[in-house]
Amino acid sequence: MADRTPWSLSGALRGMFAKKTIDEQTWEDLEDTLLSADFGPTVTEETIADLRAKVERYRTEDPKDLQRMLRESIEERLAKYDPTLRLTERPAVVLVVGVNGVGKTTTIGKFAKFVRNYGRTVVVGAADTFRAAAVEQLATWAARAGADVVRPQHPGQDPASVAYQTVDFAKRNGTEIVLIDTAGRLQTKAGLMDELGKIRRVVEKLAPISEVLLVLDATTGQNGLHQAEAFLEVAGVTGLVITKLDGSAKGGFVLSVQERTGLPVKLVGQGEGLGDLTGFTPHVFAQNLVG
Repeated sequence: MADRTPWSLSGALRGMFAKKTIDEQTWEDLEDTLLSADFGPTVTEETIADLRAKVERYRTEDPKDLQRMLRESIEERLAKYDPTLRLTERPAVVLVVGVNGVGKTTTIGKFAKFVRNYGRTVVVGAADTFRAAAVEQLATWAARAGADVVRPQHPGQDPASVAYQTVDFAKRNGTEIVLIDTAGRLQTKAGLMDELGKIRRVVEKLAPISEVLLVLDATTGQNGLHQAEAFLEVAGVTGLVITKLDGSAKGGFVLSVQERTGLPVKLVGQGEGLGDLTGFTPHVFAQNLVG
């Protein structure tokens, strides 16, 4: 029977670093492995060059040393970006953006639960009024997370007015965190810019926007990033949320996407459950990735 164990970077590296010495085959295997984990050609090339220089400098032939150096190199690159969520304002307003299909609606539900775990009160605004199903799905997730929800008052209600009502609700009720869902697909970049710009202007009449988080699907890798470029261009994105990061199969995407966008990863989702969204810590992530 075929082995159905899913491929993971840490598993592949474990075998590689169990060898007795570092040889040319080690470098070829490491390059292939990093590319398979979606580090991307540029990051892979730079990482290999950095590690070759360190191995030469320290005159080591021990694969365990190489493993430690790789872990430190990844952590160092990840740590250039500050993953801190800025939620100190009251209310702290977060716009959540991203293309349809990346898990944006479920991510908002999980984010609400994440914040509730810290004892904060949350209201979710269903401002993706173009899709009735999105409103119902969001309301279900909000209820599971113990968050309030502000729905459109009628089908096709202007998204900016739903966003306004959500922030107004938070101010009237003393709710600490506001999470606003936004449309994932508009026909043109200009349409997207107009819609997000309007939501921003309307919200800022009541409260400053603390974060604009772009949700990306790790399984689509660089393609997902291309799809999201319009949001990066027009939405004033302050941080990234990576979903569907199952194990460490595509873990390199976290590093390559930060370097490509210049934006920090602030949250990662690694499963389907309500509690499967966590804050991002470079040290822990590098440890889990490399072993």
